[in-house]
Amino acid sequence: MNVFHCDHCGHLVFFENTQCVSCGHRLAWLPDAGVMAALAPGDDGTWTRSVPEAQGHRYRLCANDVEHAICNWAVRADEPQALCRSCRLTHVIPDLGVPGNHRAWQVLEAAKRRLLQTLLALHCPVDSKEDDPRDGLAFEFLADPPNPDAGPMLTGHADGVITVNIAEADDVERERRRKQLHEPYRTVLGHFRHEIGHYYWDRLLRDSPRLAAFRECFGDERADYAQALDRYYEAGPAADWQAAYVSAYASAHPWEDWAETWAHYLHMADALETVAACGLALVPQRGDEPALDATRLAGALAGGSFDGLVESWFPLTYLLNNLNRGLGLADAYPFVLSSPVIEKLRFVHETIAALRPPPAG
Repeated sequence: MNVFHCDHCGHLVFFENTQCVSCGHRLAWLPDAGVMAALAPGDDGTWTRSVPEAQGHRYRLCANDVEHAICNWAVRADEPQALCRSCRLTHVIPDLGVPGNHRAWQVLEAAKRRLLQTLLALHCPVDSKEDDPRDGLAFEFLADPPNPDAGPMLTGHADGVITVNIAEADDVERERRRKQLHEPYRTVLGHFRHEIGHYYWDRLLRDSPRLAAFRECFGDERADYAQALDRYYEAGPAADWQAAYVSAYASAHPWEDWAETWAHYLHMADALETVAACGLALVPQRGDEPALDATRLAGALAGGSFDGLVESWFPLTYLLNNLNRGLGLADAYPFVLSSPVIEKLRFVHETIAALRPPPAG
């Protein structure tokens, strides 16, 4: 979700903010509470929530904020770690002695925090490699090797370690790669959402009772992965790939189909949560134009209704694309969701919904 309100003065704030421009309070995301909170400093270097009725735990600012101005999350003062829950997942950072790398690190960490906020809201397991060496998660932000003959450093996932090439944080370079690969859409956040999809395939599906249903929906992942990618890059996707896949790359192999579909579901969840929080509604002038009711959407989000989410998604993309066209920009949403793709999204939704804790009482 993109929008919040300062809990001290009620002013509009955003997920990346560090200070309320209205009341001046320091802002920080509190992962344990799931809120963007206004903080007041204490005498011992810790912080507490500025709203008296919300006071309780004391907090420290993440060490990456104190030392590098790179983070806006806080750590409970009774926890031993200096880094916040998000920054602790990063095991390798760029060489800060190289010009531009501090900015690249900042961009990558901001995208990772947004990813984690969505995952935590969806009750997805987010454990670090330190806490769970076998099933935990870690991130490495690496640059291309200095020797061009060594080849580029590839963004990818292996055994819970997500590696991201820091060149993706550069808008010009990322756009060059997008055009080179004939992609309609390429963002830093999209990379994180795609690669974390591979991680959750291992974590949620590989040895689960849902594996047979996965194969029926996405295909048999036991097909040789390297050969499948070689075929894709040599011959490209089938001409009719849009009939069954959310992207051309999704057609390369069932694992990539899952990761692309997972990423797309996270796009939808984040955008629709923002729509509901903003109270956006579309009341069309004509009967053949799509309508959107934020109240119904909020109910769908709370109740986990996939059909309700899809029903709201198409009107939103209609609005986004028409707004972009009015500004002379390319479509913000350059995708077509066929019936098979919607069923794959439903499978992702049901996989995540199974993680939700049972209602209290």
